[in-house]
Amino acid sequence: MKRREFIIKGSMASAALTTSAFAMNKAFNFKHANETINIGVIGTGDRGTGLTHNINSIDNFNVIACCDILPFRLENGLKTAAGKAKGYKDYRKLLDNKDIDAILVTTPLNTHSQIAIDALDAGKHVYCEKTMAKGYQDIDNLVKKANQSKHLTFQTGHQYHSSRLYTHVVDLIKQGELGKIAAFECQWNRHGNWRRPVPSPELEKIINWRMYREFSSGLVAELCSHQIDFANWVLGEKPTQVMGTGGVDYWKDGRETYDNIHLIYNYDSGVKAKFTCLTSNAKDDYQIKVLGDKGTLILDYTKAWFYPEGGKKKLDVVDGVSGATSSFSKGKGYPVVVDHKEPSLQALIDFRDNIIDNKEPISGLKTGANTAVCIQMALDAMYNNKIVKAPSYY
Repeated sequence: MKRREFIIKGSMASAALTTSAFAMNKAFNFKHANETINIGVIGTGDRGTGLTHNINSIDNFNVIACCDILPFRLENGLKTAAGKAKGYKDYRKLLDNKDIDAILVTTPLNTHSQIAIDALDAGKHVYCEKTMAKGYQDIDNLVKKANQSKHLTFQTGHQYHSSRLYTHVVDLIKQGELGKIAAFECQWNRHGNWRRPVPSPELEKIINWRMYREFSSGLVAELCSHQIDFANWVLGEKPTQVMGTGGVDYWKDGRETYDNIHLIYNYDSGVKAKFTCLTSNAKDDYQIKVLGDKGTLILDYTKAWFYPEGGKKKLDVVDGVSGATSSFSKGKGYPVVVDHKEPSLQALIDFRDNIIDNKEPISGLKTGANTAVCIQMALDAMYNNKIVKAPSYY
């Protein structure tokens, strides 16, 4: 007999009910049902075209414009939009299009802030991919502009904030299922050089911008930022300091951003959060581990497991059927069962709904800015080999 998947009692058992209630509410909420949002995609590389595929699957959400400075990428973006979009080489021309309601910013990190500011000035709602902005000044400039544009929706692309699994897990933690949190242990390991083919040498830094500090914050921004955002979210805090190290120790190919990083953040509550990214070993890939005095939660991209302290825990719900019980087996956690969509798709659905309902995104300006500051703190710590305190205004 196959081992059943169990749902933890109490608040964990509410997952199915919460999800069903959410679905029923959406089914009977016909307000704005036929409103259409037209969006322009600025940056049609892999991420931009991937999100365009997602938008194509969402009702009343249309990509009507694409922009990229590289012709072959623009062509790919237009093809992905299924011939319904107009192409632009200059994003400012795209912003002049009055038929566009919203903008998706999926360009190199160092350009996020200015493009998002210009989009807000043009009266467009903004979905700005993570990390929100690069460096303290760009973060500050974007925050000021967005705060002056309260009538517009600004959402940051930390998509796990939209995952119904992750939001449920955060609720469980805040309700005390893990007890007092002691630590986070997070990793996102891959085995590959992260380098993309370049058709001609002059395009090296445009295509492989992630390798160069002028344009990129490297692994900490591109990968760790999601997990740092999660730790801040769970704790409802911002870290007070960070220490870290890294280097270009494996891929000796002229890159400037590190090919491995190791960070420890401290929070006022006493929690320590560790983050690791490797590009030369992919064991266990992506993982978030939240450790408390009552138990541990382990998350991957789309699944989560609960490991109670002491090795045993009686459950009142099995597969959503009340009354059944089971004992915890040592070394095997209880799956946390929640019906949910792929996080990037859900984030875009939420963005569309946030615009229509004039609702504040759960991954918004404040959370995006806080995480972006954490990223810059980590870079300062690693590049200068010192413990970095949070900025006084943070």
